[in-house]
Amino acid sequence: MKKKILAVLLTAAMTATLAAGCSGGSSGSGESSGGDSAGAAEDMTFVVVPKCVHAWFDEVNKGAQKEADLLSEQLGVEVKIDYRAPEAAEVSEQNSVLEQAAATEPTAILIDPVDYDGSADIISEIQDRGIPVILFDSPSPEGSGLTSVGNDFAEQAEIAVDMLIEEMGTSGKVAVMQGAPTAPNHAERYQAHLDALAQYPDIEVIDGGIDNDNVETAQSQAAAVLAANPDLTGYLNCDACGAGVAAAIEEKGMQDQVTFVAMDNLIEILDYVKTGTITATSSTLPQEQGMYAVLMAYQAAQGMDLPAMVDTGIGRITADNVDEWIEIVSAE
Repeated sequence: MKKKILAVLLTAAMTATLAAGCSGGSSGSGESSGGDSAGAAEDMTFVVVPKCVHAWFDEVNKGAQKEADLLSEQLGVEVKIDYRAPEAAEVSEQNSVLEQAAATEPTAILIDPVDYDGSADIISEIQDRGIPVILFDSPSPEGSGLTSVGNDFAEQAEIAVDMLIEEMGTSGKVAVMQGAPTAPNHAERYQAHLDALAQYPDIEVIDGGIDNDNVETAQSQAAAVLAANPDLTGYLNCDACGAGVAAAIEEKGMQDQVTFVAMDNLIEILDYVKTGTITATSSTLPQEQGMYAVLMAYQAAQGMDLPAMVDTGIGRITADNVDEWIEIVSAE
């Protein structure tokens, strides 16, 4: 909780500093678009391209809009968020959205790639056009030079396993559900789950299905896993589709048998923590990711050097603090 407050204060302080620099003069050309000149105070548009339509990305968008509003207030210009979500987590669909976004000549583009390799050429073309690109909720590929806003995805999975063991113990049968397998953050979490569970020889790990970033798919996949494994004692997943897994657990009446540790702080996930169907959840703090991704995009548009990684931290949410998190997320 303290980290969240510090993040907001740091954002405000950084924005105020940038505002002071931005109002300090003009480049003299008066014709630069987006943020080509640190002395120009011009309207800006940041395009946010998530993997797909999903409530988690809606929270990222809320954070992005909050930062845009703060920048507008500090800089005295209109800062817009153009949120463009592909219908499905498919590379071809996301690439089409990227091309359409680039055609609008925005100040910068923020993207969570479905598959970075599948979008690398388009991202390079966008950068060649002078449009900065910032990654969020995805690690920066080696050699790409891109700034990534997110967290240590392996650590997040390790935290989830720790919380599972605290409740379930060191023996049992655990299913691990994948998200979008081509997404680097999902793949990293999945492997980290498996590596952490491998430390416990009395835990049998089974395939928990693939949800492809879709809550309904998560529910149907989990229902099949639960039906085939009536002796299941634990469940983990790799994305923000835990509400689907929780619904399947409730449908089977296995809340008292299956310890489920989810991912992220969406309100529907927090509600399941409140009822106990979800034991705990480790959160990537999507609201902070949206805020800092916009701030990094603004700095990139001003030609400033950026860090390779902005770590927004990991939230640990249990029955002990879920009410606090429900209040925070509901207020966003």
